[in-house]
Amino acid sequence: MNAPVNPLVADTGTPPIPEAKAWLQTYDGSRGPAIDLSQAAPAQAPPALLMEALQAAAADPASARYGPIRGEDRLRLAYADELSRAYGAAIGPDASVITSGCNQAFLMAMLAIARAGDAVMLPAPWYFNHKMALDMLGIGTIPLPCHAGNGFVPDPAEAARLITPQTRAIILVTPNNPTGAVYPAGTIRSFCELAASRSLWLVLDETYRDFLPPAQARAHDLFADGIPDHVMQLYSFSKAYCLPGYRLGAITAPARIMNGLAKVLDTIQICPPRVGQIALAGAIPQTLAWREQNRRAIAERAAAFREAMRPLNSWQAASVGAYFAYVKPPESEGGAAALARRMAVENGVLALPGSYFGPGQESWLRIAFANADLASLCQLSERLR
Repeated sequence: MNAPVNPLVADTGTPPIPEAKAWLQTYDGSRGPAIDLSQAAPAQAPPALLMEALQAAAADPASARYGPIRGEDRLRLAYADELSRAYGAAIGPDASVITSGCNQAFLMAMLAIARAGDAVMLPAPWYFNHKMALDMLGIGTIPLPCHAGNGFVPDPAEAARLITPQTRAIILVTPNNPTGAVYPAGTIRSFCELAASRSLWLVLDETYRDFLPPAQARAHDLFADGIPDHVMQLYSFSKAYCLPGYRLGAITAPARIMNGLAKVLDTIQICPPRVGQIALAGAIPQTLAWREQNRRAIAERAAAFREAMRPLNSWQAASVGAYFAYVKPPESEGGAAALARRMAVENGVLALPGSYFGPGQESWLRIAFANADLASLCQLSERLR
């Protein structure tokens, strides 16, 4: 008899992106080069000054040693200054810890605030890695339905009705993955007040906060008077700095949870990867103009995607936001999952079916338009027609 594996892991769904990418392997190229719109992966290299800093850090033997559990002091200081600028607040370096990417930040946050048998509320459709992490930890998921008619923005009143005695946290992802929806600041404030009134954590995943619409100065005002005692914010350096391979993220949280987070950090990673941290510490203040240019470039791609969809009357682009669009294609046999496979195999366009993002999403596609250049986006109308 074989030794058993952890059923919580065995019963967790497999990562969907490798499965979807395999569809492109059978595309014959007849429609032109493949257009991969499946994954939120920056298409360009980091800025030159950051590349130089990465090379210098990698060449320094000191970077091969263990670093501080909570992250390099220089990076936490630079990130505190960046947070203070982004939110118009005064946030110190002790308010944040550095993690090996934002997926790990989410896992660490859940370990610090919930245990098997507890539950957290996730906006649905949800980011599949969040659901996978909760399943592996034995933490229940309470779906918070987000509707196309409301731009996929969650409703605090509906969330209030769904809270159970087992609920420990409400998760918000804004700008959202998979829909791209940007939650209004007032909505975020209402969720913050709801969580406080019910003694729950509010966990904000703001991986894509650097790609807010140009007219929106900041995401919310929750940090105006310091980090609220029940709020944790998660962040990824991957997108804004084009560093996904260096695996760097952050958790910003109140002082009362920091010791707990440090225990989790020490157990899982000992210290975050040091080369990227050392390089990024100096690059954060120097790349502000480059990041603004990158943000505007992503906004141009969003506009190009909207234009590409305009002639396709049978396709419903219900949400086009930061990095992603959530689209309902024409009805087809087998639903969006079968259509997504056909799009990849026959037309060389890879998008993810909504079935990867929770129940009730079988008729939707997630399109990561930020991956593509403008020329590729201009081809979408003809490819999808």
